[in-house]
Amino acid sequence: MLSGRGITKRFGAVTVLSGVDVSVAPGETLAVTGPSGSGKSTLLHCLAGILRPDEGEVRLGAERVDSLSEARRTTLRRARFGFVFQFGQLLPELPAVENVALPLMLAGVGRREAVAKAAAWFPTLGLDGLQDRRPGQLSGGQEQRVAIARALVAGPAVVFADEPTGALDSTTGAQVMDLLCGLAVRTGTALVVVTHDPEVAARCHRTLALHDGRPVPAESLVSGDARQSDDRRAQGAW
Repeated sequence: MLSGRGITKRFGAVTVLSGVDVSVAPGETLAVTGPSGSGKSTLLHCLAGILRPDEGEVRLGAERVDSLSEARRTTLRRARFGFVFQFGQLLPELPAVENVALPLMLAGVGRREAVAKAAAWFPTLGLDGLQDRRPGQLSGGQEQRVAIARALVAGPAVVFADEPTGALDSTTGAQVMDLLCGLAVRTGTALVVVTHDPEVAARCHRTLALHDGRPVPAESLVSGDARQSDDRRAQGAW
């Protein structure tokens, strides 16, 4: 289980998170919601060992993540965590299958074995035949599915997804979320999703809503989040 207790994070005089408790079990999906500036991404970064909280603790199982050295946290992120970002963040010069294989190769797996393991994900994700295409030759939804494969290929304990549907239309976003949540449950991977969108949050088992760095009832944020989601769609986000 991934857990955070009493997580507080400050940047200068600004307290971004204030005593947040959170946990997510293997195979469970958790949405972290709230308006811009509420501390969602900062919480994700603390849970993932990218940032150290100023107070509180983060644990993955029995291991305390926040007290590890920078080098050990980097190794932990590479070995136990997977990441999906809003715009995929695939390497444009690599074909899709090598983008997926990259975490394995960084962990020391030989190229041939890593590519073979990566290629096995493509039929599962509806990407069969696209292994050799580069990111610029893929649609937004296809890029995100490649990013999901990259996040899961090494068998992580936790996948962190930061606005994974923010650059997609509503239909494609729903498909991507259904796939991401379904695979997390099937593989026993804990999933933490940061999102503004209540429809995305509704696809997760539980929701943690934040406002000004503190947990609040999710219902108090629904109307504002829905307006923000509608605004993004009206702008033609793809």
